Amino acid sequence: MYEPVAHNFTLLAHHDLGGFGGMGEGMSIQIARDGRRILWLAHESAPKNFTGVDVSDPRAPKIVAQTDLPATHMRSNSLETVGDIMAVAYQVQRHGQQPAGFELFDISVPEAPKSIAFVDASGPGSRGVHQLWFCDGETVHMAAGAPDFLATNPLDDQFYRAFDVTSPSKPVEVSRWWMPGTRQGDSAPPPRRHSAPRYDMGFRAHNTNVYPQRADRLYLGYIDGGMLILDISDRAAPRPLCRWDNSPPFSGFTHTVLPLFERELLVVTDESVVDDAKDWPKLIWIIDGRDETNPVPIATCPVDGLDDYARRGGRFGAHNIHENVPRPTAWHSDRYILGTFFNGGLRAYDIANPYQPSEVGVFVPAAPQGAPTGAIQLNDVFVDERQIVYTVDRHVGGLYILEMDIG
Repeated sequence: MYEPVAHNFTLLAHHDLGGFGGMGEGMSIQIARDGRRILWLAHESAPKNFTGVDVSDPRAPKIVAQTDLPATHMRSNSLETVGDIMAVAYQVQRHGQQPAGFELFDISVPEAPKSIAFVDASGPGSRGVHQLWFCDGETVHMAAGAPDFLATNPLDDQFYRAFDVTSPSKPVEVSRWWMPGTRQGDSAPPPRRHSAPRYDMGFRAHNTNVYPQRADRLYLGYIDGGMLILDISDRAAPRPLCRWDNSPPFSGFTHTVLPLFERELLVVTDESVVDDAKDWPKLIWIIDGRDETNPVPIATCPVDGLDDYARRGGRFGAHNIHENVPRPTAWHSDRYILGTFFNGGLRAYDIANPYQPSEVGVFVPAAPQGAPTGAIQLNDVFVDERQIVYTVDRHVGGLYILEMDIG
């Protein structure tokens, strides 16, 4: 066992979510029509689909809705809300399984979510939708498969797609892009696979972030393909502007790309995907983005204690960061970065000097009861505009609500 750590974070509440505490990468806050603040959470795997928690009083969270998935081979790893509409991603375990795609819900009555539309993304080479980004009420951007897409390698089965949902009951696909060579029939050769001692995790899309400051840009994490910035001013013909790839010599799985527009910086995360830190280092990178065609790494966020964390069980390394989601219920900062590190907990960094990030906060709770790895596995983080921090465990621990004092 290990002692919990809390520095510049204070635990306000912990909720096991009714015994279904294995949580994914989707958190979004809705202000309900009666003024309640509802935190919507995606689950990592079946049987649950999503959970709504009233966090109006962050010290006394209450479940208001919890729904089931229609099949045990599904996961709803990602969700976002805009007003009274929620988009939820569905991914299946194997190609060809159903249902796979995304669904829009009416959450105007949080206790009774109602389906508005389901978009089918299943197919012989598809596992559906892994991640989605829905922030403007008009377009759902996503990392998805498609019925008509067959990858040259089965690991490359998800790519960028976007749907116009201005008529929520009738979503229409408006954009798609994949790395050349990853689809059967491409004129470009397939990308060179990662090989030992690195891990081949696939050349496919992960996070698909679009911000109003540059609505014509897509900030795309492409797992073993690195980071890309795409010009999406012509949605029918996305065009890559750059690609930054740290692997080799690192071990891939580029996850999230967060632009800090006023500072002309990019924050990029790898994801640890192998237990016992066998794919270390998995880091948060600071990138000079002054020339968007030539991103240059200038620093990484420090993490101490590798030997200790590598022995704790489960994954250790970077994963998600608070993404400055362009919604009024999200906190925005171009100085402080909050990221989850699985058994390394939640960490906060001050990047006032982007060449020398400093750690200014840590929260590593005790292992939850029944944790299969014997350690916490903090999976995602979201900060609301009140600067209340929400972080979740990947396996059983549920939801942790924190107050921060980092600056």
